[in-house]
Amino acid sequence: MTDKDRPDALRHVPNERAADVLFECFADMINRGVLRDGDPLPPEREIVQTYGVSRTVVREAVLALSNKGLVEARPRFRPVVRKPSYDTAMATVGNVVGRLLQEPGGIYNLFETRIMIEVALARQAAQQPNAKGIEQMRVALAANGAAIEDNVVFYQTDMAFHSALYAMPGNPVLPAIYRAYVSWLEPQWSLMPRQSDRNRGNFHAHTAIFNAIVAQDPDVAEQAVRTHLDAAWQQVRSTFKEEDMP
Repeated sequence: MTDKDRPDALRHVPNERAADVLFECFADMINRGVLRDGDPLPPEREIVQTYGVSRTVVREAVLALSNKGLVEARPRFRPVVRKPSYDTAMATVGNVVGRLLQEPGGIYNLFETRIMIEVALARQAAQQPNAKGIEQMRVALAANGAAIEDNVVFYQTDMAFHSALYAMPGNPVLPAIYRAYVSWLEPQWSLMPRQSDRNRGNFHAHTAIFNAIVAQDPDVAEQAVRTHLDAAWQQVRSTFKEEDMP
C-alpha cells in the first residue's frame, strides 16, 4: 500500500487540493490494478469517513475520474471502474474540442485534419490492400448505393463506408478517431439538407474511392478522397453564418 492508499492521506491536505489528491489516490489504485475493470468505487459515505473529506470533495474527484475515462459515473449508481480504451481517450477530450469548435475556423480546422487522415488512408489502402478490408468497403458501398432514396439510412451507410476505410490498416486508434470525428461534427452535419441528388453524388464519390483502391492506384485514390471531402466541406460550410466562415 502506498502513502496515497492510507486512510489518513488527505486529513491534513488543504481543502482546495483535497479533490486533486483524492483523484490521484483512486487513479493510482486503478492504474495498479487494486481497483479493477468493473469494480465499483466505495460508497460516497465510506470515502468521506475513510479519507476525512467532504462529500463535495468526493464528488469533484469522481467527476475528474469520469472525465478522464477511468470510471463510469451514472446518477443514483456507484461509479464503476472502466478499462481505458481509445474511445474513452477521445471522449475525454470531447468537451474541450466542443468548445474549440465554437471558435472562428474551428470546424474547418477539424475537418481539414480529417481530410489529411483520409487522404493518407486511401493512399495506404491502395498500396497495401487486404482482402478483409476490401470486402468491408464493398459491403458498405453496396448498402450506401441501395439507400440513396432513404436519407436516414444513407447517412448511416455513408459513415459505415468511411469507417471501413479507417479500419483497413488494423490500427485500433484510427476507428476511434473516426467515431470521435462523427460525434464532434454531428451537430453541423445535422443542419445540412438531405437530398437524393446529393446522396447520389456522394455515392459516386465513394465508388470512385473504392475503385481506385481496388485498382491499387494510390494517386487516383488520394485525389478521389480529396475531391469528395472538399465537396463535403462545401456542403458543411453552407450551414454556417457568414461571420463563422473561415
